[in-house]
Amino acid sequence: MTALSPARRAALRAMGSLALLLTAPQIAFGAAIVAVRMWPARDYTRVTIESDTALAASHLLLDGPQRLVVDIDGLELHDTLRQLVGQVRPDDPYVAGVRVGQFQPRVVRLVFDLKQPVRPQQFALAPVAAYQHRLVFDLYPVEEMDPLLALIREKEAAEDQATRAVQEALDELIARVDRLPEPAPPPAPPTLPPPPAPMLQTPAPPPPPAPPTPTERRRVERLIIVALDPGHGGEDPGAIGPTGLREKDVVLAIGLALRDRLNAVPGLRVMMTRSGDYFVPLGERVRKARRVQADLFVSIHADAFVRRSARGASVYALSTRGASSAAARWMAERENEADAVGGVNIANVSDSVVLRAMADMSTTAQINDSLRLGAEMLRHIGGVGRLHKRQVEQANFAVLRAPDIPSILVETAFISNPEEERLLRSPAFRAKLVDALATGIRRHFARHPPMLRHRQL
Repeated sequence: MTALSPARRAALRAMGSLALLLTAPQIAFGAAIVAVRMWPARDYTRVTIESDTALAASHLLLDGPQRLVVDIDGLELHDTLRQLVGQVRPDDPYVAGVRVGQFQPRVVRLVFDLKQPVRPQQFALAPVAAYQHRLVFDLYPVEEMDPLLALIREKEAAEDQATRAVQEALDELIARVDRLPEPAPPPAPPTLPPPPAPMLQTPAPPPPPAPPTPTERRRVERLIIVALDPGHGGEDPGAIGPTGLREKDVVLAIGLALRDRLNAVPGLRVMMTRSGDYFVPLGERVRKARRVQADLFVSIHADAFVRRSARGASVYALSTRGASSAAARWMAERENEADAVGGVNIANVSDSVVLRAMADMSTTAQINDSLRLGAEMLRHIGGVGRLHKRQVEQANFAVLRAPDIPSILVETAFISNPEEERLLRSPAFRAKLVDALATGIRRHFARHPPMLRHRQL
């Protein structure tokens, strides 16, 4: 037996040490799954598979029943991937269930049972912020519902529900006064239990929406629409406070409460750019507001700053000629990076080009209207807490670039400040903030009534 040289022996020892450091999936399969996440929403459902190295995958759609089949190469089935099964929510508009299996050696197959026809988009994201490599599948509806028609019908449903509630309360009062005993309900006829559903059965696709009625067409002409934009969401948590409070959660809670407050105003309806915990690209937020021809756009944030001592609320409007301060420029640059963290399919849309074109289209009149709206909001927000700046600041925020809609970004507080994080966590403080924002919006419309928009359903 040939004796090993000292150098050879040292090399073998180093290789053995490296092998001990590697986990079994890394030795055998080359990629380790870090996490899997699902983000259901009415607009689309996102599935994210995060790994320590880039993944290669392919997908296809099958009928009878409808399902999306995804094959991921270079993997063996791992418990982390099985977690997708338990992440399907009953209210997901697109995914009824997920099955995970080993299709063949080193190929994992995911099968998504679908509730309706979808238009899937697959793309990869390079490591950024706290994320490693991400493989993303966005499931969009084949037919997108008209957002204006959805707003009208949501308002009609809310009004019908309120009318029914009043009528039910009145009926109950009359019954109490008359003291009439309630007749016993007749016994229900015996019924046989329904047969068990097949394992692969999925819900039938929803029927197409009914065409708008003449009344709905007239109502949309007179409707005042406010676009509320809770920042970040989904893969993008936004800023995180000293004790872990996430910006995306705080601003969504504020946005939903403000929506309910404004929807109670006759003739006014709110369009939310997001109403749950999912990510919406910056360009899509602007597009949503323009699709409904909103009369105002209010983006809600609770950002962080390099100094924890920074505190107070701020209001920003668009500037295409440079920022009004170094802090405003820094804030705009930070917010404009949201797409990189949240994850945008750059092969599908060129948001940067679209937003740059919108910035060029932005008019002096739009910016002036935004400054007036911002000044009104500052007057009322200042009654709730401290202001960081007493005048409206300006910077080139991508989300404010709708050329025909007065648009502002409200920084409700600095979540990086321990005291203000505590306030943002308080429902009482958020309620005061919502009241101030709602009052500011209503006062703005009272002083500057919106122009009649010829909206088309």
